[in-house]
Amino acid sequence: MALKEQFEIPGGLKKWSYALMGIGVLTLLLGIVFLHPFSGGHGEAHGAEAYGGTKFWMALMHNSIFWLLVVTSSFFFIAATTLAQGGWPLAFRRVPEAISGNMNILGPVALAILFAYVWISKDHNIYHWKDTAHVQEDHILKHKSGFLNPVFYTVLSLAAVGLWLWFRNWFRKLSLAEDLAGKGDHSFYWKSLGISAAFLVTYGLTVLSTLPWMWLMSIDAHWYSTMYSWYTFASSWVAGISLILLFVIYLKNQGYLELVSEEHIHDLGKFMFAFSIFWTYLWFSQFMLIWYSNQPEETKYFVDRLGPAWEGGPFKVTFFLNLIINFLAPLLILMRKGSKRNYGVVVFTAILIIFGHWLDFYQMITPGPLKELGSEANTFTYFIYSMGIGAGFVGLILFFTAKYLTKASLLAKNHPLVKESVIHHT
Repeated sequence: MALKEQFEIPGGLKKWSYALMGIGVLTLLLGIVFLHPFSGGHGEAHGAEAYGGTKFWMALMHNSIFWLLVVTSSFFFIAATTLAQGGWPLAFRRVPEAISGNMNILGPVALAILFAYVWISKDHNIYHWKDTAHVQEDHILKHKSGFLNPVFYTVLSLAAVGLWLWFRNWFRKLSLAEDLAGKGDHSFYWKSLGISAAFLVTYGLTVLSTLPWMWLMSIDAHWYSTMYSWYTFASSWVAGISLILLFVIYLKNQGYLELVSEEHIHDLGKFMFAFSIFWTYLWFSQFMLIWYSNQPEETKYFVDRLGPAWEGGPFKVTFFLNLIINFLAPLLILMRKGSKRNYGVVVFTAILIIFGHWLDFYQMITPGPLKELGSEANTFTYFIYSMGIGAGFVGLILFFTAKYLTKASLLAKNHPLVKESVIHHT
């Protein structure tokens, strides 16, 4: 039986990607017209009017950072399984390769958004540390000004994203070259091990440490958590696994990836289950330790998210919804073996997890800049606006992932571990 190795983009997928990108562009234009992102700044206006530009930039930063980390985690999946010499993902490895190709688009997009806010926007409500006059009056920000400044932020962001793209594209080049290699030529395989190891070190020094401090934790610059970067990683990583699974099942339903069996789907389901628990462990550990210590400078982070006196805050619903979607739902749904082999169940759970961790990033970013508005924050309209921007990013990922899937055979060839993937049994 001949395998369907060459992907052709169905018309329905194109229409969905165009429609979602259209929603994103329309939402962006409405934000430019009505939220005035390039005017005003901290202290120049009062009330909700002062935060129009803040909401515009928050929505862009929320989605660009989240989706960039999600597609980057696809290459983390490839690098980690390659270095571990795991053969089971080879039956569908071209899927995370294609998803990680979005790094070439979302990387520059995210950097453009972040640098536009840091260098061009007059708004200071997201990053208070970019207001030099305010920094001089704030001893905590002044103490951290050695690294919380536009120049260091820019250099670190450029270096990190640049290295991610370099390693990903180098690996992809070797992967495609391996398809054309002679039988028994494993030189590309051994080179890919070295690239994977170097990328994992880079990933550890950026996503697992420095970048979440700069991009996200510095929004609440008076607060810090030593678990924050691991927490950010866990959130984007489990969402990334879920995205891989969605594309794998979509291709299976289109008649592709014949070598992928329910054993592979089961293992991806186990990843979703395991790292949902891992995320919960980090969430609980961070929350419990801060609650137990009961120090005002630490508990303020969660008071902002739960509301004054732990009640009535505008973010309280999303705070607990975040925990229900990202912990209780995967726990109860994926606990049974059969549920991890049921295509309908895992697709529903994957979509739920991706939305849940998008909501998690919303909780990480939004309360800090909007805390001064309290009940005037009108977080519902901002939430809808951010979802509109998010739809645009989803459309981009659908479109470019499909494009990358057409660029090569869906089955990696001449890899020494292909047979292991074909006969994989969990």
